[in-house]
Amino acid sequence: MIDASLEYFFEHLRVERGLSTHTIRAYECDLEHFCDFIQNKGNAFAPDAEETRKQRVTADLETLKKVTKNDLRSFLAHVQSSGGSVKTVSRKLSALKTIYRFLVRQGMLENNPALTTRTPKQRRHLPAVLSVDEVLKLLNAVEGEDPISLRDRALLEVLYSTGMRANECATLTISSLDMASGLVRVFGKRRKERLVPLGSYAKQYLFNYLLIRSELGNPTHTIVFVNARGGPLTTRSIQRIVEKYARKVLPYRDDISPHTLRHSFATHMLDGGADLRVVQEILGHEQLSTTQIYTHVSIEHLREVYLKTHPHA
Repeated sequence: MIDASLEYFFEHLRVERGLSTHTIRAYECDLEHFCDFIQNKGNAFAPDAEETRKQRVTADLETLKKVTKNDLRSFLAHVQSSGGSVKTVSRKLSALKTIYRFLVRQGMLENNPALTTRTPKQRRHLPAVLSVDEVLKLLNAVEGEDPISLRDRALLEVLYSTGMRANECATLTISSLDMASGLVRVFGKRRKERLVPLGSYAKQYLFNYLLIRSELGNPTHTIVFVNARGGPLTTRSIQRIVEKYARKVLPYRDDISPHTLRHSFATHMLDGGADLRVVQEILGHEQLSTTQIYTHVSIEHLREVYLKTHPHA
């Protein structure tokens, strides 16, 4: 559990930084795991033993004051030796750096043992991307003119046309659509707002769907995509819809999700000559380095085409 002495930090995450409940809970778990390690002299529970940890551990300011650089390094080594990936180690270190930086800035701690601790290097995995032909197969997998089919086709078209995340699509409202100018207002992470162009195909299928939207349970809210009873589609429901059509026409791919359409959108934009910063803006990435992963995907695609087509490759 989290001691009252640290509630100020979590209030800062909630109010000033606008982080989601899920992200804040991740910070709490990482802090509890770290304090468990310090309080029990390294005999910490596994990172996923949350219920047991709750009964024994209190994350408090006094525990954090005792920590040295060596304690921090030992903790990170413990996480890795317990089966944690480099990504997990990096996330926990990032959380602890954020916590210590805040506490020092507020004058609640004097020393920051995490200040000079380096984040371990991660292998960069290229995201799963569909070819243009595969995307077209997926979009055309939706057949029929019934309300559910019209909704599903509009959903898939919007995901691919805008590069939206599934949760962004799930919270899209009718008032955020500007059909005349072909723009959609998207609220991303931390409620950061951005305007995204809506392609002509997505615009047409979305218009067709909105004409019959009331036939799906006669919804009284303004969320764009609804289920058969009229309630808003959840993020998980959107994932299931994408997976359903992927199984139908791309059975050899087991890595397709709404995020795959986002990856494909970005890669196809860059392949078509789009500026990296334009793609960054549309995707809502805060750092250009996040968007740059798609240049690597494009280069890999070029390499594959070269090896397949050049006589002397």
